[in-house]
Amino acid sequence: MATSESGSDQTSSALSDSFHTPYYCEENVYFLCKKLSASGTAAADGSDLFVVFISNEKKQACELRQTPLWNQKASKRADGVVLWDYHAICVQRKKEGDTPLLVWDLDSSLPYPSPLTSYVSETFQPSFQLFSEFQRFYRIVHAPIFLRYFASDRRHMKDSVGNWTAEPPKYEPIVAEDGTVHNLNEYNEIHAADVMTDAGDFLNAVFTQRLGAVINENQLEEFFSKIP
Repeated sequence: MATSESGSDQTSSALSDSFHTPYYCEENVYFLCKKLSASGTAAADGSDLFVVFISNEKKQACELRQTPLWNQKASKRADGVVLWDYHAICVQRKKEGDTPLLVWDLDSSLPYPSPLTSYVSETFQPSFQLFSEFQRFYRIVHAPIFLRYFASDRRHMKDSVGNWTAEPPKYEPIVAEDGTVHNLNEYNEIHAADVMTDAGDFLNAVFTQRLGAVINENQLEEFFSKIP
């Protein structure tokens, strides 16, 4: 007799397989938020979802891949580490249940979704001492705001002569509600000077600002736990 997936496993599989395009994490997470809401896995208005851009100051300074993440599907190494130029994931703040904070990362080899605590431990490896140039920062954007204002015409995925560096998605590029055609750089360029230290300021920015709030790695779990 063939075994069957549980309902939750089937939902997770459908959410990961139906629209994922390698190397287009920002577009993947855009449609993931929509799928989670439409499927009933998240609130219908996406109010319990947050988009997280992971990057650092070196990204805009030298365009090098300087953001280390472990347990990544794209890795060729046994430890699963990849140096990304930036990455984007979705965090869900559930109102009930034993694991109120869940991470949805379409490029991770970890369970999908994963509790935030275990995801942080396995993906960011906090005990691993990084050189300063690899220090990660996190831009947190409330999903309903992100879905209204994010745009990408994929210009960052073309080389100097206009060739694609990775095959683009088949669907049309994402255009913002106000007609903006490209603002990805505003999300993935992150400066240490933008890091917020006050939890009240963080919460206000996340729920009101187009580009959300920037925090450092030590604040990630603490500040997410304060989200109502």
